[in-house]
Amino acid sequence: MSEHPVGHAEPYDAPREDPGPLALEHRVLKSLLGAWALAACAPAEADAVEEHLGSCGPCADEALRLRAAVGLLQRPESLDLDPGLRTRVLESCLERRPPRTPVPEWAAAYDAETARLDALLQDFGDSEWHAPVRLRWYESDEASSRRTTVAGVIAHLLTVDGLVAVALGLDDPLGDATAVRPTPWDRTEAYWRASRFPPTRSVRAPWRKQSHDLVRTVSFTDGGAGRRPVSYGDYELPLHDAMLDRAFECWVHAEDIAEAVDYPYDPPSGRHLHRIVDLAARMLPAVLEHRRLHGLASPVERRLVAAGEPGRSLRLEIEGSGGGEWLIPLDSPAAKGSAEHEVAHIALDGAEFCRLAAGHVPPREAAAGQVGDRDAIRDVLMAAASMSRM
Repeated sequence: MSEHPVGHAEPYDAPREDPGPLALEHRVLKSLLGAWALAACAPAEADAVEEHLGSCGPCADEALRLRAAVGLLQRPESLDLDPGLRTRVLESCLERRPPRTPVPEWAAAYDAETARLDALLQDFGDSEWHAPVRLRWYESDEASSRRTTVAGVIAHLLTVDGLVAVALGLDDPLGDATAVRPTPWDRTEAYWRASRFPPTRSVRAPWRKQSHDLVRTVSFTDGGAGRRPVSYGDYELPLHDAMLDRAFECWVHAEDIAEAVDYPYDPPSGRHLHRIVDLAARMLPAVLEHRRLHGLASPVERRLVAAGEPGRSLRLEIEGSGGGEWLIPLDSPAAKGSAEHEVAHIALDGAEFCRLAAGHVPPREAAAGQVGDRDAIRDVLMAAASMSRM
């Protein structure tokens, strides 16, 4: 420790008095109002202007007008998070520390969409949970709908996601309730009927737990698990497609919920939207064949096409986020899409195509661009809409 010689005082700074606001003339203060409104004044100048505004009515009125004008110049920032933010944050984290058990790429969209919907629900009060929601789809080429509530929609997602849970050996959310058939419609109706009271906010916890369990289980399964069949009653999907289907429906119904409570909601990230579009495009040939067998598609004079051989095709061009091109074989699901045999071309936005496949957009209003065989175009648009369900 050092000591100071006798006769020498330690350095000491006497407190300085606050000089207070600058003393500026009225004309100078008035000239500073614009800079003050833009928060561009020096601190001393800003103090002087604010001191002046307390005693000068005309300058105070002018300051209010200038502040309002500045507010109009600024773009309002959305309170909604970018739908791709979660994916980017996770990817950044995983670059630094890879997960011990990564989520399969084919389950990533479901993981992201259930998390986004859960974030939307977390601050809902009772009034939002009981807000009316109209579920929409196409049946027999006619627009159909069913009225429920926000809680009812989550119950619907819970029961249909339960089809995947059952395929994975997890508990069935229906419990002791019995569905007439193991279809999404019948399972949902069975759950609603079994509830003593209409679903409330309490349905959120089992839905979110089940979604976590599904992601965790598929992450721990072996590499071939994605091909495991998941029954929807009338048809089957391999597990990796079923998870994409569930991601798609989660997003569509999240939009239904957001619309019911007047809240904005964005489509999935481009990477996930592309996978969802690809699933629908791969399903279209089989749907076309089914509709043709039931007299719902235009009859065609077609030559027999051997499996894997090129045949008449429609080019489906998806624009924007999740975009790409798909050649849809028209005459047989076993045929191969061929650019040389292209007879029609449809162009749509990615989110708009998905809303068409969800039954939320009338087929005649869906395509932004249409060229070629009108019957083929109509058949594909109607087939896309017919893939929708409650």
